[in-house]
Amino acid sequence: MKSVELQVEGMTCGSCVRHVNAALTPVAGVAEVEVDLAAGRVRVAGDADLQVLLAALQDAGYPARLAAADGQAPAAAKAHCCGTCHS
Repeated sequence: MKSVELQVEGMTCGSCVRHVNAALTPVAGVAEVEVDLAAGRVRVAGDADLQVLLAALQDAGYPARLAAADGQAPAAAKAHCCGTCHS
């Protein structure tokens, strides 16, 4: 099973993690979703299409892209609040 790691902007709390999971879990081909809130990263295992994953996150309000191979977080990640926390 393949996996892809995404850098996701705007995750600031546990509620954001739940929203990201809820956006990705129903996507066809997704077998597992692991969210790292501190790093702003999501690992998705399965055979889902990358563009569909990115679109699902965008639709949920969390812009994303493939994570950098060097493991560095983006320099300017925009703050996003799902409405249940204060950032």
